[in-house]
Amino acid sequence: MQAAFERLRGEIEHSAFGRPMVLASSDSEGHLQGDVHAVIAHPLALIARSLKGVDAWCDVLMLHLNVKRCEAQPATGALSLAIGRKYDQPPAEAQWLHFEMHTGAAAADYFQVRFDAASGPWDTRNYRLLFEAIPLDGHSSFVHLSYAFDYGVTARLAMGVYLATMARDKVGFTRVDAGADAKPIYIGDFRGVIERNAIRYYFAIDAFLDAAGLPPEQRVERRLRAWFDATESYPRQLHELGREDYLTMKRRELTQ
Repeated sequence: MQAAFERLRGEIEHSAFGRPMVLASSDSEGHLQGDVHAVIAHPLALIARSLKGVDAWCDVLMLHLNVKRCEAQPATGALSLAIGRKYDQPPAEAQWLHFEMHTGAAAADYFQVRFDAASGPWDTRNYRLLFEAIPLDGHSSFVHLSYAFDYGVTARLAMGVYLATMARDKVGFTRVDAGADAKPIYIGDFRGVIERNAIRYYFAIDAFLDAAGLPPEQRVERRLRAWFDATESYPRQLHELGREDYLTMKRRELTQ
């Protein structure tokens, strides 16, 4: 992680995101992966304390507009997510992913948690959500979020239909060219999908940590609003629905 920070320091300081973060993605032989590296204004001790339990990760992941329900089992480290549409959808109609949580050895200068799911819907498998962090000073940390999964022929066909219809105007964040009018052209296809989701999950972690110091009764609303505001900073890639629609949907899902 320290080597990664030194390698990426310049990119982070001059990030096109307008905040200290960089994004990379890849699509290779049926393996899709998105990686976010960022400097976050929270000490490592707070990060480790706030994110060490599987229950906390349910609070994090439920901020994503596609996550309709999260069920955690602290005794075993199991976590199940109902993944659905971007709008209201009963969890019973969603697709479920069943993860196992793994934590790294406790250390004063490093924190890691990883979630693995062997299989998913539509011929997808080997899901992995990895988060790790190191301290930079007493007030900030360098973090890495990696989101990845493998996909087969059925998944490729299903995603191809989705990208050609409902998501035909969707793009990611990696700039690949400029059009005749000098406006940037961004990556699309499967890498666009993984980039959008990696950023959404990173913003969920950031929003969760930002609310960690508030009284418990204020945390949920602050997380929801912070996540929505962060995503709306990048409407070309991440806008899906209005603030009140998102807040109403999430408040309902969190009480189901």
